[in-house]
Amino acid sequence: MALGLALEGLVESKTVPRLALKDYIAAISVGIVGGEILLDLDYAEDSNAEVDMNVVMTGAGNMVEVQATAEGRAFSRDELDQLIGLARPAIEKLLALQKSVLNVELPPK
Repeated sequence: MALGLALEGLVESKTVPRLALKDYIAAISVGIVGGEILLDLDYAEDSNAEVDMNVVMTGAGNMVEVQATAEGRAFSRDELDQLIGLARPAIEKLLALQKSVLNVELPPK
């Protein structure tokens, strides 16, 4: 967001000719704590997570990073799918918020 706002200001002031962004990007943490799948873990939850995962996605819906660690126990493919399934709509909401604030038309891919 900070980079987007800064670049938007540079374009408006004609310091740079165009916005040099290719896509939006957002990230969120998910995990399993006490057997429960949680979104956006706080410090206490993260410190006690059995499974900790970070998911990063582009505005186009593509994955940039999926990093998961079995901190307290191994996890199943079904749990992996549930974690990503919980992260995706949250990231989509973050991306929508970014787009509403920046209000920038990105170049076609």
